[in-house]
Amino acid sequence: MTVRAPTEQDADWIAKLLKERWGSTTVVAHGGVFDLLKLPALVAEPDRGLATYRAGDDEAELMSLDAVYPGQGVGTLLIEALADLLRKRGISCLWVTTTNDNLTALRFYQRRGFELRRVRPGAVDAARLLKPAIPQIGNHGIPIRDEIDLCRRLL
Repeated sequence: MTVRAPTEQDADWIAKLLKERWGSTTVVAHGGVFDLLKLPALVAEPDRGLATYRAGDDEAELMSLDAVYPGQGVGTLLIEALADLLRKRGISCLWVTTTNDNLTALRFYQRRGFELRRVRPGAVDAARLLKPAIPQIGNHGIPIRDEIDLCRRLL
């Protein structure tokens, strides 16, 4: 399996995957709306996974991570490829935001070197004003209320 930047030939597959996994091609995090189709990305081929991100001068944020077949190392491969890419650009920290109900993501990211850094209580209630499709109840029957930020040091 290889990881690469997406090409025009990937556009339909990426849009379909994002709509299936996220309900649309936009996500809401920390008060902003982000169109994942307009962000840089990495693709695990053939059609195995996708990571979208945004990068500043010193920090980057993983905006979405999807493995078509979870548990086969695709997510880890994408995270490591992104970390390598960002290190080469001199970026020192990779952030990711998840919600309080997403225990699977919290476990996944912490096992890959991410550390809990911030909790924004009630942030998802505010996000629903921007994206009403966000459900009230999430994984394991847990009410979705809060955003949790994790950071992985790269340098």
